Amino acid sequence: MIGAAFPLVRPLLHRLDAERAHDLTIHALAALPPSAPPADDPLLAVEAFGHRFPNPVGLAAGFDKGARVPDALLGLGFGFVEVGGVVPRPQPGNPKPRVFRLPADRAVINRFGLNSEGLPTVAGRLRARAGRPGLVGVNIGANKDAADRLADYAACTAALAPHVAFVTVNVSSPNTPGLRDLQGEAFLDALLARVVEARDASGADPAVLLKIAPDMGLDALDAVCATAVRRGVQALVVSNTTVARPDTLREAALARETGGLSGRPLLAPSTRMLAQAWQRVGTAMPLVGVGGVDSAAAAWTKLRAGASLVQLYSGLVYEGPGLVGRIKAGLAARMRAEGLTRLAGIVGRDAAALARDGTG
Repeated sequence: MIGAAFPLVRPLLHRLDAERAHDLTIHALAALPPSAPPADDPLLAVEAFGHRFPNPVGLAAGFDKGARVPDALLGLGFGFVEVGGVVPRPQPGNPKPRVFRLPADRAVINRFGLNSEGLPTVAGRLRARAGRPGLVGVNIGANKDAADRLADYAACTAALAPHVAFVTVNVSSPNTPGLRDLQGEAFLDALLARVVEARDASGADPAVLLKIAPDMGLDALDAVCATAVRRGVQALVVSNTTVARPDTLREAALARETGGLSGRPLLAPSTRMLAQAWQRVGTAMPLVGVGGVDSAAAAWTKLRAGASLVQLYSGLVYEGPGLVGRIKAGLAARMRAEGLTRLAGIVGRDAAALARDGTG
């Protein structure tokens, strides 16, 4: 129903400032009556980091920063939902305007700056959904002015671990000064040690995931992958938004805005890094492919590159909530055409080719 109405609503939403349109979408989802997720084709089920996902299509962090509507989002057909990013103390983020649509490129640039209502508020909302079905994870970060960023990550982990299926350590947002420095080997090793320690001390057992940037070199990726494996990270999320601006962007004026670029132009570079990560970790941990997923073909490419699960966000801006069902139907049809009974049968199948240019 919602998906069918989106083509009528989209022109109205796109006349609004992008952040205002997003806020209205969250309010509309909050007003929906509770609904169970649609039944998924059994072919689409995935086992990863201790959970059984009814389908591999998840919602990326950033859409529901405050954990206001995770159950409504699951009701749209997502196999899992990642809320956040969350930081310990409330912070407003960067000045507005801070998010921009690039319609000719099917892309978005944002520089939110980890705006957050803060840990107590988000933890309270997640605590309140205890016992409800569906896999919900949380993306965590550090306050911009934190004196001890590692302590911020540990505090978020300790408070949220009992209420989520997984905790994603975000060291890759381009919009918080210095945050990507935590991808350096020494910092990352210390950070992951603190997060795992906080998770274990909480008495809960959510998976710990690590979200990385698409802009690092191969030496840095080597170090990140080795550190993640050594510290017991259970999955890598590849990747966050990019600070690069491809020459192919058609919205030249908007492309000059600072911030992270997401959407269709991110598909090739993020898929290339995904395949390169697969070459380094193989079956040591599953990968979550993010960036440019706006069709079943794009999702299929992520799986071929090494992803066990995929996430999307910017695709919803242009395709609406019906995109989720179309991707799932397309994946199931592709599996049947190839005689596959499990998605694992194609994971990493073409990683070598995709590691070269992300479009093989």
